[in-house]
Amino acid sequence: NFVQYDQSKLLVMQTEANLAQAGQDLIVRVAQAYFDVLFAIENLRAVQANKTAIGQQLAQAKKNFEVGISTITDTYESQSRFDLAAAQEIAAENELEVKRYALRVLVGKDPGELHRLKPKTVMEPPQPANMEQWVDAGERDSFLVQAQQAATEAAEKAIEINKAGHYPTVDLVANYSQNNGPGQFGIGSIDNNTGQVGVQVNIPIFQGGSVNSRTREAVARRDAEAASLDNAKRSAALNVRQAYLGVVNGLAAVRALEAALVSGLSSLESNRLGYEVGVRINIDVLNAENQVYVTRRDLARTRFDTLLSQLRLKAAVGSLGEPDIERINTLFEAP
Repeated sequence: NFVQYDQSKLLVMQTEANLAQAGQDLIVRVAQAYFDVLFAIENLRAVQANKTAIGQQLAQAKKNFEVGISTITDTYESQSRFDLAAAQEIAAENELEVKRYALRVLVGKDPGELHRLKPKTVMEPPQPANMEQWVDAGERDSFLVQAQQAATEAAEKAIEINKAGHYPTVDLVANYSQNNGPGQFGIGSIDNNTGQVGVQVNIPIFQGGSVNSRTREAVARRDAEAASLDNAKRSAALNVRQAYLGVVNGLAAVRALEAALVSGLSSLESNRLGYEVGVRINIDVLNAENQVYVTRRDLARTRFDTLLSQLRLKAAVGSLGEPDIERINTLFEAP
């Protein structure tokens, strides 16, 4: 009975760890849905800006053809890119509606207008800046590991419980009975009160091998839970490494894409100027505009992925909570 009591406490610990893990998973899912909507908005803006730029290039190409300083090929190229941008705009609008509805389903109501990431947002690297320290924390503090650790210890207790089938039991037995009724021939009455107190000892001699069989089963279950614990630790280490590298590499990618965007805008302006003076052709300008669009889209995606990796890193070590959400919330501003 004492072992069963200890086992029940372990099962409560397992359930509490699973509940805490579910809470962290919910935070990550909501954040991902939120970021998906913001990325869809940024993608739509980039598509529309690209479409506007191509439209201006198309108008310029038509004008140049009319005055005889360019061929009809420039007009066709610009028109083709413009039609593609229009199709991309429709797809981006559809994607935005889908992501908005996904967030609405998750939070149970219309989220309304979302705050946007600040243009000059500076994201901090993980602290401590040592992946192995994060891995050690994940293998020790992850709620999935804690839940499996409790399950393994509970399985160990089950072995003791099943072994106890061979143990003798001692019970204190008490019995009291009262019998009242009429006497013989209805004369008088009979009152009979009986009380018994005793000790009952039960010594199991042979139960057909059921105790040994249940004990072997419990041992096998304990070994299975121990293997699951090892797997949980390895999975936690993998999740930590992926999230840590996602943050570190994401920050590097953000810096690289920010520089690429500046270079892309400069290249676009140079190509436009070169086209006006006749040293660049129309397709050069269109390619430069497309590169700026792709870079803006990739930069927005990388920023949101990096923020999500920060949350996943905290979740992987079991420390994700509202303070982390509040810290990331400072990076956003009202539209």
